Amino acid sequence: MSLSAPPRSVHVLAAPGARHDEVLTPEALDFVGRLTAAFAERRRDLMKERRRQALRLATGSPLDFPLVTTAVRADPTWRVAPPAPGLSDRRVEITGPPDRRMAINALNSGAHVWMADFEDATAPTWDNVINGQVNLRDALDRRIDFTSPDGKEYRLGAPDRLATIVVRPRGWHLDEEHLEFDGTPVPAALVDLGLYLFHCGQRQIDAGHGPYFYLPKLENRYEARLWNDIFVTAQDLLGIPRGTIRATVLIETITAAFEMEEILYELREHSSGLNAGRWDYLFSMIKTFGHRTDFQLPDRAKVTMTAPFMRAYTERLVQTCHRRGAHAIGGMAAQVPSKDPDAHQAALAKVRLDKEREAEDGFDGSWVAHPGLVPVCREVFDGVLGDRPHQIERTRDDVEVTARDLLSVRRISGPPTPEGLRTNIAVAVRYFDAWLRGSGAVALNGLMEDAATAEIARAQVWQWLRHRVVDRETVLQTLDEEIASLGAEYPWASREEVRELFQRTALTTELPAFFTTDAYSRHLVQRELPTDDRG
Repeated sequence: MSLSAPPRSVHVLAAPGARHDEVLTPEALDFVGRLTAAFAERRRDLMKERRRQALRLATGSPLDFPLVTTAVRADPTWRVAPPAPGLSDRRVEITGPPDRRMAINALNSGAHVWMADFEDATAPTWDNVINGQVNLRDALDRRIDFTSPDGKEYRLGAPDRLATIVVRPRGWHLDEEHLEFDGTPVPAALVDLGLYLFHCGQRQIDAGHGPYFYLPKLENRYEARLWNDIFVTAQDLLGIPRGTIRATVLIETITAAFEMEEILYELREHSSGLNAGRWDYLFSMIKTFGHRTDFQLPDRAKVTMTAPFMRAYTERLVQTCHRRGAHAIGGMAAQVPSKDPDAHQAALAKVRLDKEREAEDGFDGSWVAHPGLVPVCREVFDGVLGDRPHQIERTRDDVEVTARDLLSVRRISGPPTPEGLRTNIAVAVRYFDAWLRGSGAVALNGLMEDAATAEIARAQVWQWLRHRVVDRETVLQTLDEEIASLGAEYPWASREEVRELFQRTALTTELPAFFTTDAYSRHLVQRELPTDDRG
């Protein structure tokens, strides 16, 4: 792509909102348009390849480490770039949507990193997407002070005590239908990345950090290569040095678990490590192998990180990262502190046990969903790391993980319980309702749930129905009861929309790849676009 190419227009289809003009400037839209012109077709091709690969695996093709990249895995000499400023010590990372209050709380939380999440923790309403960009820019300019309706004031602390911002754009499977390029929606990932880079990239560099990202739901090395090429082009367009952008990849699909080293290799100069995205990983396992009886998972609560196939996945991730000089970041602690002292202590005990396992296994840091969990996570990693910023020197040469180990689900396979079925339906129903009303991070039963937990909840129901370990009548009856319970708790709930969404995404013959694509196009966009722009 020529950097002197003429501007490529991106058209805004949504009605203007407060301060949207500060983000959707002609120059920013031109930047997004140039990225779209250069990479949208490759993205479409890779989405087609995802579908072909899913069909191959569903029809019996084996999943193994790629033969063609044996030399990459066998070469002991290559390394990723050294840690970027602000990303050397990552022992505690907090995640959450980029809304105004969350931004202030996360930045002040004492965590080393805040993952500003445009993906699973954000329902992609147009206001959420653009206001999130406004909030990130305001945070860097220290203009993000906020007063809640009840009068509580939120202010940023001292600059040297704030978390480093890392942005998670939406996944490759999603479009942004409020923006159009050459008559088609712009890939949502390019919107989130492009607007943030354009407005905040240089701001971050001036602040001593850089534009850093988390990349969700990659399935193979080719998708990592696409991201790397985007980074190179974006840096050239903006006139910033190559390697300034850094990205941590979430290993949250089973196919990506077989290409961890290749993904790091493709992103070498832009890599900042890998993360163990546990709930999406289980969701991917069901999507990929849910048609097979030997991959039938029991209740979600019974599939812990000590399950053999999950241990294989996390231990290989640590070994792979440290062998290549990269950070290995652990999974989410989703507990929400409780006002009940006993419940609160029980939640903290679970978090502590989880983080102790990760730190002892060699992870360099881990995720929490609430500021109240930052101290216990930090205490655990302080106990292992001491004054060191990480433990990348622990190469875990003792780990030997085979393809069979990564796929050994049968060792915990089992039927669901009635409680497990009800929990899945209840979580999906309540999360769907909140998501349709614009909330992507929802506290349910003491846990901060996001799209990943809703995905595995509805996928498990689909899998259990497919293998007839639960009957459809029981599922429908439970669904009716949970819809009624939802309406009793929240009279304003979108009960019929929720029911239809659950039926379309959990009770069909084939499992839809994501509930978010269906719900976005059928519900969110239809409410927001002017009548003439609706498909």
